[in-house]
Amino acid sequence: MVNLDEGAVRLAMLGVMAAMLVGALAVPGAFGDTAVLFVVAYAFVRIFQLVLFVIAARKMDGMLRATLILARSTILSPAIVLVGVVSEWGPLEAWWTGALLLEYGWMLVMNVSGWRISPHHFSERHGLIFIIALGEAVISIGIGASGLEIDGKVVIPSLLGLGIIVAMWWTYFDVTALAAERYLRTRSGIPQIRLAQHAYSYAHLPMIIGAIFFSLGVKKTLAHTDEVLAMIPAVALCGGLILYLLGQLAFRARCGGFVAWPRVVAVVALGGLIGVSGEIEALTLLSAVGLVFALLVTYETVVERSSRHRIRSDETATWANRATATVDE
Repeated sequence: MVNLDEGAVRLAMLGVMAAMLVGALAVPGAFGDTAVLFVVAYAFVRIFQLVLFVIAARKMDGMLRATLILARSTILSPAIVLVGVVSEWGPLEAWWTGALLLEYGWMLVMNVSGWRISPHHFSERHGLIFIIALGEAVISIGIGASGLEIDGKVVIPSLLGLGIIVAMWWTYFDVTALAAERYLRTRSGIPQIRLAQHAYSYAHLPMIIGAIFFSLGVKKTLAHTDEVLAMIPAVALCGGLILYLLGQLAFRARCGGFVAWPRVVAVVALGGLIGVSGEIEALTLLSAVGLVFALLVTYETVVERSSRHRIRSDETATWANRATATVDE
């Protein structure tokens, strides 16, 4: 028999899913005809999330107060955008930017006492979000190839794009995700909440955005393999990966990791490719990007194999004890 709390949770989850579905339907016109619908759907998603927090707060000391603190930005953020949509004053992008800055800025400075997290669940959920972003990149390859003759000009860049997506997955899930979760488990209380907030809620953002930008670049590449890419898709292709790697560097640093210099070199190399993107064909540019990631994965697989093996085989190993582990071996 379902008790009151379980019933309330199910209703709130149903509300979240319904609001997200409506928001997804309104996405194509989110800055146009369906702007109001999209903002209202977004507002309901955030409100139902608050409801879930309130239900959970009944069994956790201090969480109700924490939820009420969070509610200030949760309610005000969509309200700001709604004012911009209804008033039609200024570009809607500016209203969204202000609302998101408010929400993320408030989370950064608000009192986080009272919150609780499960390190495994928290890291796993964020990992799944990243997988969704990579899945969107795969879908973009299919969309970019639709309507084109399936020949070498389509198959080769499609495989290159898929290979880069796999490399992105590898650079996160091979050891980075494992070591970060274990480091999160070594903390407790407010330090743990702040670590989770900084590493996952913030450092993951450029990783997700970078994957989305890369998917745009790959999609445009498929249609113009023997042409020079325009500046925007060229920047999306290389710049998206730069953003992804920078997000990873910040993520690793916040989770006690050493500076991954091969990834820094990869960022510099990708920046150089943006500089020459106006002189080479799209397929050549994509091949060069694929080469950068192939070299990165090969280097980390071969040269850093001892520390990788330690982290993957020892459930207590993190970046913080990597130097000692390598010496011991």
